[in-house]
Amino acid sequence: MIELLIAGITLGLYAGFSPGPLLVLVISQTLKHGYKEGILVAFAPIISDIPIIAICLLFLSLISSYNSILGIISIIGGIYLGYLAYESFKTRVLIEDIKLERPKSLTKGVTLNLLNPAPYLFWITIGGPIIIPAYFESVLSVIWFIIGFYALLVGSKIVLAYATGKSRDFLTGKTYIWIMRILGVVLIIFALYFLSQGVHLLIK
Repeated sequence: MIELLIAGITLGLYAGFSPGPLLVLVISQTLKHGYKEGILVAFAPIISDIPIIAICLLFLSLISSYNSILGIISIIGGIYLGYLAYESFKTRVLIEDIKLERPKSLTKGVTLNLLNPAPYLFWITIGGPIIIPAYFESVLSVIWFIIGFYALLVGSKIVLAYATGKSRDFLTGKTYIWIMRILGVVLIIFALYFLSQGVHLLIK
């Protein structure tokens, strides 16, 4: 249970702090309309991810008896985590990437997230393979993973919105960069685990 909670917290932190369309929207909303608007957009994943998770889990359940396919998906997940770790290490600043013409509402934030391929890729290659086997052992573990993931995903975006509203320097300062470096190290550990699981499923 603790392992699933830690995994959820770590992955939620990365998803919350990593540069992407939704984070750009959070920041641009904050810069144009104040941090309360940015915080509003931060809640978009809680709404938009419900159908995404359902679709991804349905797909994974249909192929759950095919170890070779699950092994390949796990290896892809490990490679994807390695890529995310790489992105964490090369992160510099966010302020340069802000496009002020981004949408201005929670509805558009939800739409943006639904059209973003990243959540689908995450739940097929990382989130789904974590929670499906955990479900058969302990439903509570799955609940803790989801709580940890979304609490930190939304929470970190709220922190960024508030920090941006108070001082733009946070986006270019060392604190944000060090957060991404530390998350990069943890993601490497997860990547190695997924790769080993994938190999195990392929030779099983």
